[in-house]
Amino acid sequence: MSTTEQRVAIVTGAARGIGAATAVRLAEEGRVVAVLDLDEGSCAGTVEKIIEAGGKAIAVGCDVSDAEQVEAAVARVAEELGAPTILVNNAGVLRDNLLFKMSESDWDTVLNVHLRGAFLMSRACQKHMVDAGFGRIVNLSSSSALGNRGQVNYAAAKAGMQGFTKTLAIELGKFGVTANAVAPGFIATDMTAATAERVGRGFEDFQKAAASQIPVQRVGEPGDIANAIAFFTGEAAGFVSGQVLYVAGGPLN
Repeated sequence: MSTTEQRVAIVTGAARGIGAATAVRLAEEGRVVAVLDLDEGSCAGTVEKIIEAGGKAIAVGCDVSDAEQVEAAVARVAEELGAPTILVNNAGVLRDNLLFKMSESDWDTVLNVHLRGAFLMSRACQKHMVDAGFGRIVNLSSSSALGNRGQVNYAAAKAGMQGFTKTLAIELGKFGVTANAVAPGFIATDMTAATAERVGRGFEDFQKAAASQIPVQRVGEPGDIANAIAFFTGEAAGFVSGQVLYVAGGPLN
Protein backbone atom coordinates (compact mmCIF):
# COMPACT_ATOMS: atom_id res chain seq x y z
CA MET A 1 0.00 0.00 0.00
CA SER A 2 1.09 3.53 -0.70
CA THR A 3 2.04 5.85 2.11
CA THR A 4 0.18 8.77 0.53
CA GLU A 5 -2.81 10.11 2.43
CA GLN A 6 -5.72 7.73 2.33
CA ARG A 7 -8.58 9.11 0.31
CA VAL A 8 -11.96 7.82 -0.77
CA ALA A 9 -12.45 7.03 -4.45
CA ILE A 10 -15.59 6.24 -6.43
CA VAL A 11 -15.17 4.29 -9.66
CA THR A 12 -18.28 3.92 -11.81
CA GLY A 13 -18.82 0.96 -14.08
CA ALA A 14 -16.40 -0.94 -11.86
CA ALA A 15 -17.87 -4.43 -11.95
CA ARG A 16 -15.62 -5.49 -14.82
CA GLY A 17 -13.14 -4.38 -17.45
CA ILE A 18 -11.40 -1.02 -17.15
CA GLY A 19 -13.50 0.00 -14.15
CA ALA A 20 -12.63 -3.10 -12.16
CA ALA A 21 -8.93 -2.79 -13.01
CA THR A 22 -9.02 0.86 -11.96
CA ALA A 23 -10.73 0.12 -8.65
CA VAL A 24 -8.09 -2.49 -7.83
CA ARG A 25 -5.26 -0.19 -8.93
CA LEU A 26 -6.49 2.69 -6.77
CA ALA A 27 -6.79 0.34 -3.80
CA GLU A 28 -3.15 -0.60 -4.37
CA GLU A 29 -2.39 3.12 -4.08
CA GLY A 30 -3.96 3.10 -0.62
CA ARG A 31 -7.36 4.45 -1.60
CA VAL A 32 -10.60 3.32 -0.03
CA VAL A 33 -12.79 2.44 -2.99
CA ALA A 34 -16.52 2.51 -3.68
CA VAL A 35 -17.08 0.04 -6.50
CA LEU A 36 -20.15 1.36 -8.28
CA ASP A 37 -22.19 -0.30 -11.00
CA LEU A 38 -25.79 -0.68 -12.11
CA ASP A 39 -26.13 -4.00 -10.27
CA GLU A 40 -24.56 -3.97 -6.81
CA GLY A 41 -24.22 -7.75 -6.82
CA SER A 42 -22.05 -7.65 -9.94
CA CYS A 43 -19.44 -5.65 -8.01
CA ALA A 44 -18.73 -8.49 -5.58
CA GLY A 45 -15.73 -9.86 -7.47
CA THR A 46 -13.97 -6.51 -7.62
CA VAL A 47 -14.65 -5.81 -3.94
CA GLU A 48 -13.42 -9.25 -2.90
CA LYS A 49 -10.19 -8.83 -4.86
CA ILE A 50 -9.49 -5.53 -3.12
CA ILE A 51 -10.28 -6.89 0.35
CA GLU A 52 -8.21 -10.04 -0.20
CA ALA A 53 -5.23 -7.80 -1.02
CA GLY A 54 -5.67 -5.92 2.26
CA GLY A 55 -7.66 -2.98 0.97
CA LYS A 56 -11.06 -1.59 1.85
CA ALA A 57 -13.98 -1.37 -0.56
CA ILE A 58 -17.75 -1.49 -0.74
CA ALA A 59 -20.13 -2.28 -3.56
CA VAL A 60 -22.72 0.31 -4.50
CA GLY A 61 -25.57 -0.16 -6.94
CA CYS A 62 -26.52 2.91 -8.95
CA ASP A 63 -27.87 3.97 -12.32
CA VAL A 64 -25.57 6.91 -13.01
CA SER A 65 -28.12 8.48 -15.36
CA ASP A 66 -30.66 8.78 -12.52
CA ALA A 67 -30.17 11.92 -10.43
CA GLU A 68 -31.86 10.57 -7.30
CA GLN A 69 -29.88 7.34 -7.37
CA VAL A 70 -26.64 9.25 -7.83
CA GLU A 71 -27.30 11.55 -4.88
CA ALA A 72 -28.22 8.56 -2.70
CA ALA A 73 -25.13 6.60 -3.77
CA VAL A 74 -22.71 9.45 -3.10
CA ALA A 75 -24.37 10.13 0.26
CA ARG A 76 -23.97 6.46 1.18
CA VAL A 77 -20.30 6.48 0.23
CA ALA A 78 -19.71 9.61 2.32
CA GLU A 79 -21.44 8.03 5.30
CA GLU A 80 -19.81 4.60 5.12
CA LEU A 81 -16.32 5.44 3.85
CA GLY A 82 -15.86 9.20 4.15
CA ALA A 83 -16.05 12.13 1.76
CA PRO A 84 -15.25 11.01 -1.80
CA THR A 85 -12.48 13.17 -3.21
CA ILE A 86 -11.54 10.96 -6.17
CA LEU A 87 -14.05 10.21 -8.91
CA VAL A 88 -13.50 8.08 -11.99
CA ASN A 89 -16.39 8.38 -14.46
CA ASN A 90 -16.00 5.12 -16.33
CA ALA A 91 -19.57 3.80 -16.66
CA GLY A 92 -20.55 3.24 -20.25
CA VAL A 93 -22.65 1.23 -22.67
CA LEU A 94 -22.68 0.51 -26.39
CA ARG A 95 -25.60 0.72 -28.76
CA ASP A 96 -23.67 0.57 -32.03
CA ASN A 97 -25.35 0.97 -35.39
CA LEU A 98 -25.05 2.93 -38.59
CA LEU A 99 -26.83 6.27 -38.52
CA PHE A 100 -29.78 5.23 -40.70
CA LYS A 101 -30.40 2.20 -38.46
CA MET A 102 -29.85 3.93 -35.12
CA SER A 103 -32.93 4.47 -32.98
CA GLU A 104 -33.58 7.43 -30.73
CA SER A 105 -33.34 5.02 -27.80
CA ASP A 106 -29.85 3.93 -28.96
CA TRP A 107 -28.79 7.57 -29.03
CA ASP A 108 -30.39 8.56 -25.73
CA THR A 109 -29.15 5.54 -23.79
CA VAL A 110 -25.50 6.08 -24.74
CA LEU A 111 -25.56 9.84 -24.16
CA ASN A 112 -27.40 9.42 -20.85
CA VAL A 113 -25.02 6.87 -19.36
CA HIS A 114 -21.79 8.48 -20.54
CA LEU A 115 -22.41 12.22 -20.47
CA ARG A 116 -25.39 12.67 -18.16
CA GLY A 117 -23.87 10.08 -15.82
CA ALA A 118 -20.54 11.90 -15.66
CA PHE A 119 -22.35 15.20 -15.08
CA LEU A 120 -24.52 13.86 -12.26
CA MET A 121 -21.67 12.04 -10.53
CA SER A 122 -19.33 15.04 -10.80
CA ARG A 123 -21.98 17.41 -9.51
CA ALA A 124 -22.72 15.17 -6.53
CA CYS A 125 -19.04 14.66 -5.63
CA GLN A 126 -17.67 18.14 -6.23
CA LYS A 127 -19.08 19.57 -3.00
CA HIS A 128 -17.08 17.02 -1.02
CA MET A 129 -13.96 17.89 -3.00
CA VAL A 130 -14.42 21.63 -2.57
CA ASP A 131 -14.93 21.21 1.17
CA ALA A 132 -11.74 19.12 1.36
CA GLY A 133 -9.72 21.52 -0.80
CA PHE A 134 -8.68 18.49 -2.85
CA GLY A 135 -10.28 16.61 -5.69
CA ARG A 136 -9.45 14.43 -8.65
CA ILE A 137 -11.94 13.76 -11.43
CA VAL A 138 -10.97 11.44 -14.28
CA ASN A 139 -13.37 10.94 -17.16
CA LEU A 140 -13.14 8.11 -19.65
CA SER A 141 -13.14 9.32 -23.23
CA SER A 142 -12.07 7.13 -26.16
CA SER A 143 -10.19 7.14 -29.43
CA SER A 144 -13.69 6.88 -30.92
CA ALA A 145 -14.07 10.58 -30.05
CA LEU A 146 -12.15 11.15 -33.27
CA GLY A 147 -14.88 9.34 -35.20
CA ASN A 148 -15.69 5.66 -35.70
CA ARG A 149 -18.05 4.01 -38.16
CA GLY A 150 -21.18 2.63 -36.51
CA GLN A 151 -20.66 4.62 -33.32
CA VAL A 152 -22.11 8.07 -33.95
CA ASN A 153 -23.71 8.03 -30.49
CA TYR A 154 -20.64 6.71 -28.67
CA ALA A 155 -18.27 9.01 -30.58
CA ALA A 156 -20.42 12.02 -29.74
CA ALA A 157 -20.53 11.05 -26.07
CA LYS A 158 -16.78 10.51 -25.86
CA ALA A 159 -16.00 13.76 -27.68
CA GLY A 160 -18.40 15.53 -25.34
CA MET A 161 -16.57 14.05 -22.40
CA GLN A 162 -13.45 15.94 -23.44
CA GLY A 163 -15.19 19.32 -23.48
CA PHE A 164 -16.87 18.45 -20.20
CA THR A 165 -13.47 17.64 -18.67
CA LYS A 166 -11.82 20.86 -19.79
CA THR A 167 -14.69 22.94 -18.42
CA LEU A 168 -14.58 21.15 -15.07
CA ALA A 169 -10.87 21.94 -14.90
CA ILE A 170 -11.57 25.64 -15.46
CA GLU A 171 -14.42 25.85 -12.95
CA LEU A 172 -12.99 23.72 -10.14
CA GLY A 173 -9.26 24.41 -10.32
CA LYS A 174 -9.32 27.19 -7.74
CA PHE A 175 -10.73 24.75 -5.20
CA GLY A 176 -7.85 22.30 -5.52
CA VAL A 177 -9.78 20.03 -7.88
CA THR A 178 -8.28 18.74 -11.12
CA ALA A 179 -10.14 17.14 -14.01
CA ASN A 180 -8.56 15.07 -16.74
CA ALA A 181 -9.66 12.54 -19.34
CA VAL A 182 -8.15 9.27 -20.44
CA ALA A 183 -8.98 8.17 -23.98
CA PRO A 184 -8.26 4.49 -24.53
CA GLY A 185 -7.52 2.99 -27.90
CA PHE A 186 -8.30 -0.67 -28.49
CA ILE A 187 -8.59 -2.38 -25.10
CA ALA A 188 -9.51 -6.07 -24.77
CA THR A 189 -12.78 -5.93 -22.82
CA ASP A 190 -16.33 -7.20 -23.05
CA MET A 191 -17.22 -4.01 -24.93
CA THR A 192 -14.67 -4.58 -27.70
CA ALA A 193 -15.76 -8.23 -27.86
CA ALA A 194 -19.29 -6.94 -28.47
CA THR A 195 -17.99 -4.71 -31.25
CA ALA A 196 -16.28 -7.71 -32.88
CA GLU A 197 -19.55 -9.60 -32.73
CA ARG A 198 -21.42 -6.68 -34.27
CA VAL A 199 -19.16 -6.66 -37.32
CA GLY A 200 -19.17 -10.45 -37.60
CA ARG A 201 -15.57 -11.11 -36.56
CA GLY A 202 -14.11 -13.60 -34.09
CA PHE A 203 -12.64 -11.72 -31.13
CA GLU A 204 -9.15 -13.23 -31.48
CA ASP A 205 -8.96 -12.29 -35.15
CA PHE A 206 -10.42 -8.89 -34.34
CA GLN A 207 -7.65 -8.27 -31.79
CA LYS A 208 -4.92 -9.46 -34.15
CA ALA A 209 -6.13 -7.13 -36.87
CA ALA A 210 -6.23 -4.22 -34.43
CA ALA A 211 -2.75 -5.01 -33.07
CA SER A 212 -1.28 -4.94 -36.56
CA GLN A 213 -2.29 -1.27 -36.84
CA ILE A 214 -0.89 -0.24 -33.44
CA PRO A 215 2.77 0.87 -33.23
CA VAL A 216 3.48 -1.22 -30.12
CA GLN A 217 1.97 -4.21 -31.95
CA ARG A 218 -0.45 -5.29 -29.26
CA VAL A 219 -3.89 -4.34 -28.04
CA GLY A 220 -4.29 -2.73 -24.66
CA GLU A 221 -5.35 -4.35 -21.41
CA PRO A 222 -7.55 -2.78 -18.72
CA GLY A 223 -4.49 -2.39 -16.51
CA ASP A 224 -2.88 -0.09 -19.07
CA ILE A 225 -5.73 2.36 -18.60
CA ALA A 226 -5.86 1.90 -14.84
CA ASN A 227 -2.20 2.94 -14.61
CA ALA A 228 -2.89 6.21 -16.42
CA ILE A 229 -5.91 6.91 -14.25
CA ALA A 230 -3.88 6.22 -11.10
CA PHE A 231 -1.41 8.94 -12.11
CA PHE A 232 -4.13 11.55 -12.63
CA THR A 233 -5.69 10.74 -9.24
CA GLY A 234 -2.47 11.11 -7.26
CA GLU A 235 -1.24 14.04 -5.19
CA ALA A 236 1.73 14.44 -7.55
CA ALA A 237 -0.59 15.32 -10.45
CA GLY A 238 -1.89 18.52 -8.89
CA PHE A 239 -0.55 20.73 -11.69
CA VAL A 240 -2.01 18.58 -14.46
CA SER A 241 -5.59 19.49 -15.30
CA GLY A 242 -7.86 19.78 -18.31
CA GLN A 243 -5.81 17.27 -20.28
CA VAL A 244 -6.87 14.43 -22.56
CA LEU A 245 -4.42 11.52 -22.59
CA TYR A 246 -4.77 9.03 -25.42
CA VAL A 247 -3.59 5.63 -24.22
CA ALA A 248 -3.56 3.79 -27.50
CA GLY A 249 -0.15 2.25 -28.09
CA GLY A 250 0.89 5.05 -30.42
CA PRO A 251 -0.07 8.49 -31.72
CA LEU A 252 -3.54 9.17 -33.08
CA ASN A 253 -4.37 11.83 -35.65
